[in-house]
Amino acid sequence: MDLFSSCKLSRLFGCHFTSVTCKCLALVTITLFFRAILLHSFSGYGVIEWNNLDLILSRSLLLNSEDGIRREKFLEVPQIVWGLNNQKIAFARACLTARMLNRTLLMPSLSASLFYKEIDHLQPISFDKVFQLERFNSLCNGFVRLGRYSDLKNQTGIYDLQKGSGRKWTVERDMEQLKQSGRGFVDKYEVIRIVGKNPFLWHDHWPVKDYARVFECLVLVDEIAKEADKVVSKIRQMGRKLRSKTETVQNNFDAEGSLLPPAPYVAVHMRVEIDWMIHCKKLEQRSGISQICSSKQEIMERVGNIVSLESPTVVYLAVADSLLNDSSILGGWKKGLLPFEKKKLGVDGIYRKHPYLIQSAIDYEVCSRADTFVGNSFSTFSSLIVLERTQKMIRMGITSSCDIDVRWPSYAYNIRGESNRPQKWMTDISDSSLKAISYGSNSISC
Repeated sequence: MDLFSSCKLSRLFGCHFTSVTCKCLALVTITLFFRAILLHSFSGYGVIEWNNLDLILSRSLLLNSEDGIRREKFLEVPQIVWGLNNQKIAFARACLTARMLNRTLLMPSLSASLFYKEIDHLQPISFDKVFQLERFNSLCNGFVRLGRYSDLKNQTGIYDLQKGSGRKWTVERDMEQLKQSGRGFVDKYEVIRIVGKNPFLWHDHWPVKDYARVFECLVLVDEIAKEADKVVSKIRQMGRKLRSKTETVQNNFDAEGSLLPPAPYVAVHMRVEIDWMIHCKKLEQRSGISQICSSKQEIMERVGNIVSLESPTVVYLAVADSLLNDSSILGGWKKGLLPFEKKKLGVDGIYRKHPYLIQSAIDYEVCSRADTFVGNSFSTFSSLIVLERTQKMIRMGITSSCDIDVRWPSYAYNIRGESNRPQKWMTDISDSSLKAISYGSNSISC
């Protein structure tokens, strides 16, 4: 169609195309036509802020596609290493980076072993051997997305993006690199492959609520979840037996066959292992903070001072047995608190058949389901459990546990509370970064 046809324009504008007025009117119409096309093309990038070059940020808030994330563009990240919860944080950071670039994250490789300095000792394990891939995409639909390498079409190749390092590589420079990668010639590549350090060590650009959104989508595969079910069932079974015996003595009748409610239990993430004590002592020296390390005796005393605990109560001790240098953790507890670790509970066989990562995943699940959880606020493991339990309380309409008894109470034994109790603990969901969870803090919300 010829837009400059004088015949058609004469009909359109009711005037001769040779007139100056008609010519101006035609130019205005053509300009508006092409502007409408351009605005439509950029609608997937959110509201265009002509006075703000940070289009990538507005684009991450309003994504115009079926699920909100492009399925034909991908981000690849290095193998994720270290402990379970460091890996979960690294994974979430990779997801949020992919979200910012409006790309699907290629399913990363996790590490089954604890070794991280010796590359030869790393035992890679696929993400979908630990967490449910389809369930993740369903729960996080429209927020972040995972893809398989089989989804690649290999049409435009791979662009290697080198992550900077050192003191000169600031948060601002890192953000600018991400912005540049989200537009221009780099964005034309099917795959952007980030080269360099583990995502846990990348600069953090996102608030706690965004990380929490990703964590909520992580569901263990059935095989691992069933192992955790067995451990929790064993703990509650022990609790019922103990309470049954107590009722028999107190009421002088056989309560074995009576229908008792599920026995509550306390989970204590007892950080007294060799590697932790070395790390926390050095951390106290560097930071000048004294409330990081806790002795076995201090932990037992403070847990025993929690007012809401009924007697008798099973106390499950989540501890890395292979790194433990103290076999006396079962002794010295307050009367009515009955401690069990894996061996005494009779579940050590469940753990032994799995690599370190899966053992941690089982323990994490056991601790997160506990009626009461007590951990260390400088432990990533403890911090992520408290974050999950905080989200449960928020969904129940509870925004603070400081002055009331709540359904999912959590405590930090390394911080002395009133009457030598452990300090009540809730995660600050409004925090602008994950620093307090990633590296620990003695400034908790209660």
